[in-house]
Amino acid sequence: MDSFFDEIYAHDEYAYGKKPNEYLKKQLMKLKPGKILFPAEGEGRNAVFAAKLGWDVHCFDISKNAYKKAMKLAEEEDVNIKYEVCDVDQLTYPKGSFDVIALIFPPKIQKQLIYFLKTKGFLIFESFSKRQLEYNSVNKFAGGPDDINQLYSIQELKEDFKDFRITELREEEVFLQEGIYHNGTGSVIRFLGEYAGK
Repeated sequence: MDSFFDEIYAHDEYAYGKKPNEYLKKQLMKLKPGKILFPAEGEGRNAVFAAKLGWDVHCFDISKNAYKKAMKLAEEEDVNIKYEVCDVDQLTYPKGSFDVIALIFPPKIQKQLIYFLKTKGFLIFESFSKRQLEYNSVNKFAGGPDDINQLYSIQELKEDFKDFRITELREEEVFLQEGIYHNGTGSVIRFLGEYAGK
């Protein structure tokens, strides 16, 4: 899997563009800056945006090429982000380290990430729904995996996020213009919730 993403991120052009995800942008601008984690952050577009808003940004990805491009983008924008090349199982943050975790088009959710979120911290999530396969069949650049098991449903997210007070959870059709690989009409699920803790 890491070689797959290293290949995607090997080119000079940013695979998903340099601008932040619109849903993330909207939600972050409502919140007081604190400490935020971006899992599977890729080339840094969302992390760099958060840093420009004054967030203490931490992120990780399995791709070395993604890391290099993220750090280049951070330098261009004159911000600081803390970026590790690792998998989720290698994270060493203490429990409850983050005010926000942002999962923007992640691989299938690693539930252990919630361990790192403070009680009353927020989870911001956007990814493709299972309906995305319909859109991919007519536009190969619409985005998302071809494996339905790597896509999401409302019911799955209700189960995955059962320890959250849900502010927003909906599936909707959107038009994405995010670099090469998210380009066109698609079906996403958007979630915002506050962690109730255990």
